[in-house]
Amino acid sequence: MHLFLLLILHAAAAVAQVDPAHCRYALGMEDGRIKDNDITASSQWHETTGPQYARLNRDDGDGAWCPGGQLEASDSQFLQVDLRRLTFLTVVATQGRYARNGIEFARAYSLNYSRDGVVWKSWRNRLGSTVMEGNNNAYAPVINDLHPPVVTRWVRLIPLTELSTVCMRMELYGCPWEDGLIWYSAPEGQPMAQPGFPTAILNDSTYDGTHQKRKLSGGLGQLTDGVVGLDDFLLTRQYPEWPGYDYLGWKNGSMGVDQSVEMDFVFDRQRNFTSMKVHSNNMFSRGVKIFSSVSCRFKPRPLASWEAEPVVFHTVLDDRNPSARYVTVPLERRAAVAIRCRFAFADSWMMFSEVSFQSEDTSTSVTPPSVSDSSTAPSVAAADPSASAVPNDSNAPVLIGCLVTIILLLVIIIFLILWCQYVCKVLEKAPRRIPGEEMTVRLSSCSDTIILQTPPVPPRIPGGPVQSDPHYERVFLLDPQYQNPETLRNKLPELSQSAEASACGGGYAEPDVTQCTPHQCFHSNAPHYAETDVVRLQGVTGSNMYAVPALTVDSLTRKDISASEFPRQRLIFGEKLGEGQFGEVHLCEAQGLAAFLGEEEEGGPTTLVAVKQLRADATSQARNDFLKEIKIMSRLNHANIIRLLCVCVTSDPLCMVTEYMENGDLNMFLSQREMESTLTHANNIPSVSLADLLHMSVQISSGMRYLASLNFVHRDLATRNCLLDRRLTIKIADFGMSRNLYSSDYYRIQGRAVLPIRWMAWESILLGKFTTSSDVWAFGVTLWEIFTLCKEQPYSLLTDQQVIANTGEFFRNQGRQVFLYAPPLCPPSLFELMMRCWRRDIPDRPSFEGLYQALRPHVNQ
Repeated sequence: MHLFLLLILHAAAAVAQVDPAHCRYALGMEDGRIKDNDITASSQWHETTGPQYARLNRDDGDGAWCPGGQLEASDSQFLQVDLRRLTFLTVVATQGRYARNGIEFARAYSLNYSRDGVVWKSWRNRLGSTVMEGNNNAYAPVINDLHPPVVTRWVRLIPLTELSTVCMRMELYGCPWEDGLIWYSAPEGQPMAQPGFPTAILNDSTYDGTHQKRKLSGGLGQLTDGVVGLDDFLLTRQYPEWPGYDYLGWKNGSMGVDQSVEMDFVFDRQRNFTSMKVHSNNMFSRGVKIFSSVSCRFKPRPLASWEAEPVVFHTVLDDRNPSARYVTVPLERRAAVAIRCRFAFADSWMMFSEVSFQSEDTSTSVTPPSVSDSSTAPSVAAADPSASAVPNDSNAPVLIGCLVTIILLLVIIIFLILWCQYVCKVLEKAPRRIPGEEMTVRLSSCSDTIILQTPPVPPRIPGGPVQSDPHYERVFLLDPQYQNPETLRNKLPELSQSAEASACGGGYAEPDVTQCTPHQCFHSNAPHYAETDVVRLQGVTGSNMYAVPALTVDSLTRKDISASEFPRQRLIFGEKLGEGQFGEVHLCEAQGLAAFLGEEEEGGPTTLVAVKQLRADATSQARNDFLKEIKIMSRLNHANIIRLLCVCVTSDPLCMVTEYMENGDLNMFLSQREMESTLTHANNIPSVSLADLLHMSVQISSGMRYLASLNFVHRDLATRNCLLDRRLTIKIADFGMSRNLYSSDYYRIQGRAVLPIRWMAWESILLGKFTTSSDVWAFGVTLWEIFTLCKEQPYSLLTDQQVIANTGEFFRNQGRQVFLYAPPLCPPSLFELMMRCWRRDIPDRPSFEGLYQALRPHVNQ
């Protein structure tokens, strides 16, 4: 299947924190998506007032659910709904009925919920009350926002009344809980008393588990309610209950001798975890800082032991910016049903307001483990009620016949797919003229339409606003129908029509501009290339560094590379910097390299180099790509592009030797520094000046200008791929994707690809178009990284799915797209330059020549 179709289909695999302001979908009582057999009750007055008739704004049966007999104050009759999956529940709507026998409604009710169908919990508001306002007439719905929202699968509404007959209809609102977290444990929070300030109560006031021996276990609470704490922890975002309400906090020294806080996180099933995001306070003037490091261990199965090898992450402490922030912890795609993390103190206090996880679901349903002996966490039923019974011996012949039929059908389907692909390949071989202008590349394949799914507009909550624009449907970021590409064919006809026009366009072929719609022809003056006209270099470390027109390859590869053969025995292999599917990158010492290159007399010191090495199990295609990459890189000659020094290709394993930069990559370099000031000088704190940042920006634009002049498309420009030497000279490379350190910067599609979606232009994500202009977009994001000193990931408050959804807003261009904010250190003129890089229409973006000329004057100021 097409690479970017997989991107859309698997977008929900990495959902993290839910935003309660957006999570307000009708879950299906009114429209029938919740089936009758999923709605039950403790009793019913008559078969025509059964629970299946408790649907909001519906008058089926006798118009509502009515419990048997008149209710007394001590009764606990209930209406129950099974949502069939864990759900983040945010809103409840109720309604009475007007029937021949009178007016019947509940003036108040309570709500119970369960994540496993066994242990039931009572919902309480943030002040501890369990009573919710009901109806005051028989026809108007009453909406109740749940503050706090809850994570649940089963919901019970319990009408509260005195000696009367009640009837109820209802609707539930929320969204799927894709995070998968079903409970966490942690030490209880503590009060913070400081002279001159009110006492901050830093406990988890909405936790729905148990409190034993000063430990929380078996529940969820304020760390998963979607409410992010403010910079000043004494202030609350929307609930003025008490100072410190939004944070769970601990004092250093109160946790024992290890000076850390241990937390367990248990999930509904095994998942491959890519990252953890922890929203942490950093008001250092009050003795509060983000954690200095975290060590996470993993339990792969419910009854397994904790794995011995942890993931350890060290943060870069910040003593200048007191803002609360998300800290992203890479988890290296480790598989687990439970994670135990130990957070180390960096100061007197540590405070968290939200914790969320990004993961890829392994689709292996498991019973969550008991993480510790003292845990009282609820268990999750592992039985699947829809599973078929095992057939007995008398059914064996029928079963065998069915299996044979299925196998034959699969063989036929596979044959038809292969035949279609063969026909498409034949059709795409028609010759095309190759202009010598800007290179554009389109990833596509036969019968695949690459589109962004927009979910249908949720049914309007009664009493809510009426949609004013029927032609625009807002992208609600966590809707399950986001995954259905067919739906969007009707939502975005511009994409649908262009996809049909190029259904058999082939691997890298652009759609014919004579057949595209007006919306897609906004860059119709750009040249188009057939697949045979483009060489894509799949680097052995897993990256696609350059996409190059074939004519450029021909002009660059006429040089015999054997003259650059370096004696392999002079390479002393050291640290492994990264790896990919077919190769590895090592830090090496090259003995006598300077003399070999004619830059120094024989016998000079060893030289540190980076060596890309092809593994023995590499495919023949990978071997050919490796040799092509060597040939092309051997002709690149620019002060700001990493240089190929020599090769070892006369015997296996094949190696290419490139420059190694002493100061590492720009992301790590900047994240460990502060802006230059008298404070940094006085305390010997590593720092950079504004002039340094501007000089770095000019160097990157210079290197990209050179690549653009050769029609090279980098496709992964970011600070992690910019290396620095000791003189702060920047050279653009392609190692970032291969290093586990930056794994959370890439969206992974189950072994098929890794894509830097937070740096990619909208047309690259939606249409697979990689051009010099999409590199310009990535350059704008790289500038943003530089002027934030790489302290946070681009769009750090958005999940991967939300980043992808935001590209749909760029396509529609109706002013609802989310841009990166202006960094405080960035001059306004430079931020305006970034915004130009992120313009929706490709011709409106600047060229690298224009960017270089615009940035140079800033350096000289």
